[in-house]
Amino acid sequence: MDGTAPDFWPNSGYHLLTRDNAGHMAVTDAFLRAYLQRPEIAPIEESCDAERALHGALMANPKEAVSAERLAALADPDAGENYQVFLDFRDRLVLAGTVEACYLDIFRSGGVTIPPLFIDQMAQVVTRRVIDGTDDPFRARAAELLFREQTVTLKDGAILLGDTETVDMLAATAGMGALGKLVVESGSAARQVDMDVLQAETAEIYWGRNERYDTVLDITFTRPGLDALCRVLESWVRHFLQAEVSIQPVQEIADDKWVWHLGLDAEASALLNDLYEGNDVDDARMERLLSLFRLDFMDPNQMAADVRGRPIYLALCMTPERTLRVKPQNLLVNLPLAAES
Repeated sequence: MDGTAPDFWPNSGYHLLTRDNAGHMAVTDAFLRAYLQRPEIAPIEESCDAERALHGALMANPKEAVSAERLAALADPDAGENYQVFLDFRDRLVLAGTVEACYLDIFRSGGVTIPPLFIDQMAQVVTRRVIDGTDDPFRARAAELLFREQTVTLKDGAILLGDTETVDMLAATAGMGALGKLVVESGSAARQVDMDVLQAETAEIYWGRNERYDTVLDITFTRPGLDALCRVLESWVRHFLQAEVSIQPVQEIADDKWVWHLGLDAEASALLNDLYEGNDVDDARMERLLSLFRLDFMDPNQMAADVRGRPIYLALCMTPERTLRVKPQNLLVNLPLAAES
């Protein structure tokens, strides 16, 4: 590397946002316009004049108020629904002021009504901010776990993560696009397509392919991918909560005073709860446990008094279908923080 940190995920919308005094990402008209240009919203040949006029008005002023009557006037009711979803999200973003504040409010207020697509897009753009300046391809690839589902492969003792959307696409097309899909559907023998596992000596390939989501991360204990994930999660907590934490992989929880835990995904939350309560856990569920971690606050005074100074245990688990969907919001809303004075 020449000392200049690579740019990556250019389509995330990261460069359309500005920074406020806290270093958080302030919502801009340019960021909102990017949503208006998505295929779900942008006019098509069949769009009516009212829809085209509405789209033009919002492109000129993305914060313009839109009445229910104006949406009802659209000839295509599906287009009206899509606009309503966008406008609800837009209003929430604008009210919050920053992407971070909006993201936190969604999960702290309960009853999440924002579509998963928008949640993942917010997580991506915040993650991009969190690791901005990194030149570590492992860290950038590990950060994808915060907003993209992974498919797990267990091979020769290794835990390998491939992007589920990419894995599914390759399985459907044999990696040859539309031609590959025709080959697969015709029943012809499709060529094997292997996604590249990031290795220390070849990891730089990530930067040239950063939006193809076609590299594999090895999160086996002691491997660089798992360490990179820990550093990303530490930065995520620091950015949102202004708390310095240390997150380290562990191979077991051997703690007679185990007082707090949280899963980094739904499967892990359920598993840790059962283990903590002493409930029976069958072998099949234990085999889906991918990683355990210990989290410590650098300043114990930032923790709730009844658990102050104690470690917090985290886990990653795959589903029975061997997928992994990290819920990074769990690290923001489920940590035992001291009450604000």
